[in-house]
Amino acid sequence: MNRSDFLRTGALAGAGLVLPNSDAFSNNIVSNDIDKLVDVNGNYFHQPLPYSEGFLEPYMDSETLHLHYTFHHGGAVKAANKDLQMIKKALDDNNLETVDFWTKKLSYHFSSHVLHSIFWTNLTNKKSEPKGELLKRIEKNFGGFERLKSLIAETSKNVDGNGWGIVAYQPYSDSLTVLQCENHEKLTQWGAIPILVIDVWEHAYYLKYKNKRPDFVDALFNIINWDNVAMRLDSALRLVK
Repeated sequence: MNRSDFLRTGALAGAGLVLPNSDAFSNNIVSNDIDKLVDVNGNYFHQPLPYSEGFLEPYMDSETLHLHYTFHHGGAVKAANKDLQMIKKALDDNNLETVDFWTKKLSYHFSSHVLHSIFWTNLTNKKSEPKGELLKRIEKNFGGFERLKSLIAETSKNVDGNGWGIVAYQPYSDSLTVLQCENHEKLTQWGAIPILVIDVWEHAYYLKYKNKRPDFVDALFNIINWDNVAMRLDSALRLVK
């Protein structure tokens, strides 16, 4: 099989272009309706917000939410579809000189789409706390809920430049892990399944919090939907059994 055939048959499989279907994270994305990011034709689409733009006030203002969801997340979806089209065009034209550029772009834009889609569902308008299996694993892996909060907060606050703080289930070690992600795709762990993500790109907070990223991160703990985080953990555990 030559390079063109490999790319055509192996890479161009909808979301599988970045995340192969055998990967637990990929399965988690496509098995939940709230994470259904690809239509029947393999194109990426922008799910509606699960609440109104004022739902997260006062911790996240409606103007920021509108701009963030509509233009930053929405822009990533449009860009990911363009990246996919350009890769297909390169294959159709048998001209692979630019394919590395477009696959890098797709990694960036589709990862943005994935993380933003998780982010919106990780938030609610009331304070909650983890319980059940999620709490048991937090206590086992971090020594308690307050210790996890301190770790994910500091991890998020100290991302270099733009990026994300992430709590993920790592199936290879059967444990929860905390990691930083620069931009949308750098410093991630292979196989890790995000269950909680904290967006610390400036567009997520600058209108309300100005340059005070730590204040924004601290405020988010008032509206994290730990029931959603628990659901994501349960889904991940079912997929890897």
